[in-house]
Amino acid sequence: MTDVILPCLNEAAALPWVLSRIPPGFTAIVADNGSTDASAEVARAHGAIVVPVPRRGFGAAAHAGLCASDAEIVCFADADGSCDPAQLPELLAPLLDHTADLVLGRRVPTDRSAWPTHARYANAVLARRLRRRYRVPLRDLGPMRAAWRQPLLSLGLTDRRFGYPLEMVLRAAHDGWQVREIEVDYRPRAAGTRSKVSGTVLGTARAVRDMRRIMRALPAGGVR
Repeated sequence: MTDVILPCLNEAAALPWVLSRIPPGFTAIVADNGSTDASAEVARAHGAIVVPVPRRGFGAAAHAGLCASDAEIVCFADADGSCDPAQLPELLAPLLDHTADLVLGRRVPTDRSAWPTHARYANAVLARRLRRRYRVPLRDLGPMRAAWRQPLLSLGLTDRRFGYPLEMVLRAAHDGWQVREIEVDYRPRAAGTRSKVSGTVLGTARAVRDMRRIMRALPAGGVR
């Protein structure tokens, strides 16, 4: 049994396609982070479990979805149509054959407009620092990922903003997890939606700020 956690803020336009791509055997959990559109209603109409998350923040939504899950394996993906949930079984394979404990989707844009230059550059700088300073073998801190639920909860993740994805990787590495990445498609977002991170320079700057805070809290000497 596998749950797919979809942090969501005003993604009503994208959710029908996203939820139609959920593979058999996977259950969608839409963690609704205070949407003012019809996201919750659309999600329920397409068979998803909706978890209201009044506390704003990407990490707050992602972690609420994690806590609401009772599956053995959990996946994460963006709800804006940039990730294709149909590719999630590819991320599960290394977990099931015990060659990885945390698997991330390394984004490969299907169109030049899918990944703005400022966001791609910030991601590349961050990934390089992860490799050099923390010895984490990643080239992308992608939003699509998969892990066993109970060990993930045991990491004790505390960030509730944009630093949540980075904290997950660093705490996993600190605990000796095997971290791998698998190439996945990265698509232009659905019409009417905009990334809260890469959609604007300000959004990217806020994410970088949160991630720098996480790096200060988790120095390289504490990660093996």
